[in-house]
Amino acid sequence: MKYKILCSDLDGTLLSSKNDVSDSTISEISRIKRKLKVVLVSARMPKAMTYLQERLGIVNEPMVCYNGALVMEGTNRVFSTTIDLCLIEEIYLMTKELDIKIGFYHGEEWNTSENTDFIQKEIQYTRTSPIFMPTSDNLKDWKERRLGAHKLMLMGKKKALDLIIGQIKKELGSKLILYRSNDILIEVAPQHTSKLLGIQNLLKDDETLDDIIAFGDNFNDIEMLQGVGYGVAVGNARDEVKAISDYITLNNTEDGVAHFIRKYLSI
Repeated sequence: MKYKILCSDLDGTLLSSKNDVSDSTISEISRIKRKLKVVLVSARMPKAMTYLQERLGIVNEPMVCYNGALVMEGTNRVFSTTIDLCLIEEIYLMTKELDIKIGFYHGEEWNTSENTDFIQKEIQYTRTSPIFMPTSDNLKDWKERRLGAHKLMLMGKKKALDLIIGQIKKELGSKLILYRSNDILIEVAPQHTSKLLGIQNLLKDDETLDDIIAFGDNFNDIEMLQGVGYGVAVGNARDEVKAISDYITLNNTEDGVAHFIRKYLSI
């Protein structure tokens, strides 16, 4: 297989644990990185990805953050789009009555109102720390600074999120993209963003999507895996992701990406 770029999702794909890559993955990436550009593609914020770039020895490579809403090359923002504050305020009013908490993300900034068990896990898994402030204060602060959100995270009980996702889709669905991460989490992204579009913003004149091999596991990886030259699902991927992939490798906990690189990418 001859490709110019390798793109990989992180959580559930490249990461063999909740917050790190294995020695095997580091070794295989080290073997190919001189001939193959390695780009991390994630829903994470930048500083939750840069420590992994350092571990893999690819700090000079670009990365696609927030499901494509922010694309970075070093400290340079290649592409950035956010959810307007007026939409965020509408979502806040919808969630307020259902006791749903919101995580606000912009660039390297993560704000939330309460230090819950989920937040503690996020701190541990992503090696980042939020700023704690009441949501009303957060909105006031962002209004003064004219900020929008690269991502919102809605956190609550399953029944409440079942209700809110339908309401947001009905009232604001044409202006936002929603990903149901699990029963207690909904990620909200700006309109016209995706991992595939994020990758397209990085392509040079002599590069096309056909030059890319990509790895993923979840719904937000489907468009990327379908749109590139070769899409690989890890063994633990959702059935819908496996169904559209060109190949299914081992589980992430079995170093599925490293296994595929070792077996098929002879550089």
